[in-house]
Amino acid sequence: MTGLQMTCFVFFLIWQPVKGDAGYSFQEELKRGAVLGNIAKDLNLDTLQLSGRNARVDAAGNRKRYCDINISTGDLIVADRIDREELCGEKPSCVIKRDFVLENPLELHPFSLHIKDINDNSPQFNEESVNIEIQESAGRGARFVIEEAHDVDVGQNSVQQYDLKNNDYFILKVEGNTLELILEKELDREKQHGINLLLTALDGGSPQRSGTVVIHVTVLDANDNAPVFSQAVYKARLPENSPPDTVVVTVSASDADEGVNGDVTYDFGHVTDEVKRIFGIDRKNGNIKVNRPIDFETVTEYDLRIKAKDGLGLSSYSKVIIEILDVNDNIPVIYVNSLANPVPENVLPGTEVGIVNVQDADSTNNQKVRCHTQNVRFKLVPSIKNYYSLVTTGQLDRELESDYNITITATDEGSPPLSSSKTVQLSVADINDNPPVFEEQSYSAYVTESNKAGSTLCSVSARDPDWRQNGTVIYSLLPGEVNGVSVSSYLSVNGDTGVIHAVRSFDYEQFRSFKVHVMARDNGSPPLSSNVTVSVFVSDVNDNSPQILYPNPEGNSFMTELVPKASHGGSVVSKVIAVDADSGQNAWLSYHIVKSTDPGLFTIGLHSGEIRTQRDISESDIMKQNLIVSVKDNGQPSLSATCSMYLLISDNLAEVPELKDISYDEKNSKLTYYLIIALVSVSTFFLTFIIIILGVRFCHRRKPRLMFDGAVAIPSAYLPPNYADVDGTGTLRSTYNYDAYLTTGSRTSDFKFVSSYNDNTLPADQTLRKSPSDFADTFGGCDDSPEQKPPNNDWRFTQGPRPGPSGPHMPYGTHIRWTPKSGTRATGGPEVAMGTGPWPQPPTEAEQLQALMAAANAVGEATATLGPGTMGLSTRYSPQFTLQHVPDYRQNVYIPGSTATLTSNPQQQQATAQQAAQQALPPPQQQQQVQSEPPKAAQTPASKKKSTKKEKK
Repeated sequence: MTGLQMTCFVFFLIWQPVKGDAGYSFQEELKRGAVLGNIAKDLNLDTLQLSGRNARVDAAGNRKRYCDINISTGDLIVADRIDREELCGEKPSCVIKRDFVLENPLELHPFSLHIKDINDNSPQFNEESVNIEIQESAGRGARFVIEEAHDVDVGQNSVQQYDLKNNDYFILKVEGNTLELILEKELDREKQHGINLLLTALDGGSPQRSGTVVIHVTVLDANDNAPVFSQAVYKARLPENSPPDTVVVTVSASDADEGVNGDVTYDFGHVTDEVKRIFGIDRKNGNIKVNRPIDFETVTEYDLRIKAKDGLGLSSYSKVIIEILDVNDNIPVIYVNSLANPVPENVLPGTEVGIVNVQDADSTNNQKVRCHTQNVRFKLVPSIKNYYSLVTTGQLDRELESDYNITITATDEGSPPLSSSKTVQLSVADINDNPPVFEEQSYSAYVTESNKAGSTLCSVSARDPDWRQNGTVIYSLLPGEVNGVSVSSYLSVNGDTGVIHAVRSFDYEQFRSFKVHVMARDNGSPPLSSNVTVSVFVSDVNDNSPQILYPNPEGNSFMTELVPKASHGGSVVSKVIAVDADSGQNAWLSYHIVKSTDPGLFTIGLHSGEIRTQRDISESDIMKQNLIVSVKDNGQPSLSATCSMYLLISDNLAEVPELKDISYDEKNSKLTYYLIIALVSVSTFFLTFIIIILGVRFCHRRKPRLMFDGAVAIPSAYLPPNYADVDGTGTLRSTYNYDAYLTTGSRTSDFKFVSSYNDNTLPADQTLRKSPSDFADTFGGCDDSPEQKPPNNDWRFTQGPRPGPSGPHMPYGTHIRWTPKSGTRATGGPEVAMGTGPWPQPPTEAEQLQALMAAANAVGEATATLGPGTMGLSTRYSPQFTLQHVPDYRQNVYIPGSTATLTSNPQQQQATAQQAAQQALPPPQQQQQVQSEPPKAAQTPASKKKSTKKEKK
């Protein structure tokens, strides 16, 4: 079995039509869009595949389809007006055949449309009126034939009955299609010359339709015989396309009468207007001729009704059947359906790209067709009936051949055979199978530095043989860095033209060359791309002025060099150092003195920058020498920079007068202006702060004290030498001072603890105010009565803790000031068992100064040795001193104005006093050093004024 036979066999198995044609019966004259049936369901097809398989209704040749397929639902719907009478004429059964075609794979399903007749036509007579001439001698029972009415409908809708209007002379007799008027009463010409009869034809449709004709009867002399045809039915065969005037058949009729009554004429009976246009009849001899060409493919047979009539109106009828013979006069017609145009170039060989349908309107062998093509890339494979599949034979390449002209030839088997050809233009769709290719393997661009942003460096070009968007090349820069900066900050590329532009100005001193990668990408799917390297070389231009390193350029600093007076000619006194960021001759520097105080005293090396003396220094030379040096490069145009060099001819700075007039620039004036503003601001703030402090102190002095009215503070000058006041002149720093005030005799009581003036401690202005009763509850040892009670026998005065020069001072940096209402200081009375007497006499100013010096030394030592946990106490207390050494105020009470201390337990009080004395005493060496050191500072007038003020207070 050959390859072609195997292919045909496979297609026969695949394209075999479904057994049993589908049929749909419906009435004529349905509206467009009316549903005839669901052909997809009847053929067990999936409606979802109808659109993809290009489902359609096909009709052979140029015939109307009359119906179409609804792709969404699979319904068969009416597409054109369907008139049964037009399609099938008087045939009792009207059936038309069409094909339902599916592709991918190709399927052909024939189906039939059975068209039912409806009563849409009324019966019609051939003429609107019929004239009959009857001899008055005609006897009763005489018969006169009347042409029957015709209804194009069939079956029950055709003519079913006739009705003759009542009259005195005639009755109607119907036998088949023959109508006869029977004379019932003899005619009398002398009484009535004519009679008008009304004949009505009725069909059996619903609703019923009718047609009428008027019969005019004229009474004449007698005409005994009607014409008689030689044959009741005439048959003839006529080849299609017969030329005009061709005689088809000749009919003849004879009349036994003589004279005018025997003259017979011929005419068509009831026929359509189309038949009258195609055929003609000779009224004298009865020859039926062809008036115009006849087409077998349109009508294959004609039925004609011929009437023969004598001179006086008697007539008879005959039938002529003309059969049309087929002639091979139609060439095959080629229809190309479902052409996949364009075809992707990557299709595999054997892919179906189109379906070819060949139709020949002829019949029998004239209809058989052979089809082929001569294109080597494509071939036709027979499938079903007169369908062929157009398939590829090899691989397609659009870049080699983008269009194919396929000529299809079809030949029938008639005699002689007829053939036709059709050329199909098939385009090949492009597939993105070629990446862009650059015209060069690499590109180089040369640009001078300090170029303008947006200037063009070079252009790259790539070609893509693909088509349209697959061949459209877009250029872009690949991500990268140049000196740590994105390459897009330096270059940009036009995506359409490939022109590379500079985004900013290049600096030769930063980089001299760099490389970027440009990508050419097409717009295909998926896109293809290729890369190329572009090397950019930057050339140097003289765009950098010389930069003077020493001395600083003019206006930036004030540089002064000392030149010994004993310098000889040619001595190097200074040197100007400069560099240029450019390269080559643009960086060659030369030094020149532009201006100098004494032009003949100093010179500068042209290329070294060394400043030398031209001669020996003399006494007459000006001490202050000012040189303005210019440094130029060798570029085109040349760039330069200047600096000032200040030279002082002196061996010692002490000989130099004020230097402030050497250089004074605008920056110094601005700096002075800013300093003045800052000084004024600080002074204003300080004065405001002092005023606020004085106001606060004045407000505090006006507030009532605790336990007494009008208290007078004890000046620190009256304290013992080793007793430090903590009001701000104590041995502790200000941030670690503690004040305690306890007064009696006032109605309101304030108990104020001023802790460390630190942000992390309790603020100094937080005061706990209590009533006398609350204060008494707090201390627990006081009576509810405001009067003072006599002391208890258990309380005794001790000698040790007495404040004064011989006793230890209070070990907590806190003291109590008390002044009675009388304004005098209390002294020990006789009730004091153990006491050392009153407070010591006020010290002299020398002693006060000595105490202040000692306190300052203690503050320095405390600052150096203070650590966490000391609560800011002086170094005279051990660094290990913690909160556990804080005294219990419930056990020790210091009575203001007295040198005695009350204790609840003498032994415990004595032990406590000894412990405090040991902690308060400094080490022996330090104590000896302090005692032996004489006062170093004499009394000043300021100290005298201070002492006088304190005494006044």
